[in-house]
Order: sequence, then C-alpha cells, then structure tokens
Amino acid sequence: MKTKNIMIVGVGGQGTLLASKLLGRLLMNEGYDVKVSEIHGMSQRGGSVVTYVRYGDSVASPVIDEGEADYIISFELLEAARWMKYLASGGQVITNTQRIDPMPVITGAAEYPEGLAESMAAAGAKVEAFDALTLAEKAGSSKAVNIVLLGRASRFFDFPAETWEKALDETVPPKFLELNREAFRLGRES
Repeated sequence: MKTKNIMIVGVGGQGTLLASKLLGRLLMNEGYDVKVSEIHGMSQRGGSVVTYVRYGDSVASPVIDEGEADYIISFELLEAARWMKYLASGGQVITNTQRIDPMPVITGAAEYPEGLAESMAAAGAKVEAFDALTLAEKAGSSKAVNIVLLGRASRFFDFPAETWEKALDETVPPKFLELNREAFRLGRES
C-alpha cells in the first residue's frame, strides 16, 4: 500500500496531540506501519501545533513534505488555510469553522481573513468545514472538538466505527470515555 499522509493542525491546547495518538493507535491496530511526528510551535501560548501521521506497509520517515498530505484535519479555520501548501492535489481538508484570533488580529494589526473555506476549495482542495465546537459542547465539553473532528474524519477511512471505538477505549482516560464516545458519534453522524 502506498503511504498515506495526514496532518493534524490546530492551536496549542486544542487536543491535537491526543487526536494524533488516537489515530496512530487505530492505524497500528489495523496492522499498518505508523510514524507520528509532532511539531510544537508556541503551543504554550496559543500558537500553531502540527502533527504528522503517516501510515502504510512500510513508512521510513515521519515527516510530510509540501504537496504530500492526503488529509488535513484542522481544529481552526485559519490553521487549515495556513497549511494548505502541504495538501496533495485532490486532497481532503476536514476543518472546524471555529475562529481563534491570532495575536496580530487581537492587537488590531491585522484582520481575520474571510471566506477561507471557499478559498481553499477554489485552490482545488476538497473541503468539509463544519461547526465541531457546537457538537463538542453538545457531547458535554468544548474540549472534545478533537474527537468530533476525528468522528467526521472517520467517514473518509475504510475502518468500521467499532475499530475507532476500540482505539478510543485504548487512548482516552476512562473518566472521559463516555463523553468522547458521544463526541465521536456526533462527529461521525452529523
């Protein structure tokens, strides 16, 4: 099997690392060679966080180069646009429509760009943009956006829901498991 490349992008504190860990667990359970690489920007201060997940029969490197990502799973709309140069031709973007203003917007030095989902689609990406935050809150916590996004992303992979649920069971602490199961279900079914 040709190596598949997934980028998970967001802002520090949104749960990108848990999402990559869960995805890596799922793929290993399915028998793939998996490499995960985390890049922390100013994650402690709300900066960009990027995780690469690569899987296939044999994966030599954990790094995804520009134009190689089959999927970008984004926790925030501007982060999806920021990493578009890494998306392969015909690649899929799955993004939360939530806006988290970066510092230049907060200070008034810049404006948050409008029409980002439309711009990404115009550039040739397949874009699925939806309000994952509202679904996470419906599941019981705004912090479950990461699992809602994986629920939505699961529709693009040929693994049954039970396989994803097993990875959730193995990755999420027991006291948060029911909430995360509900977040996954809402993302998958929405």
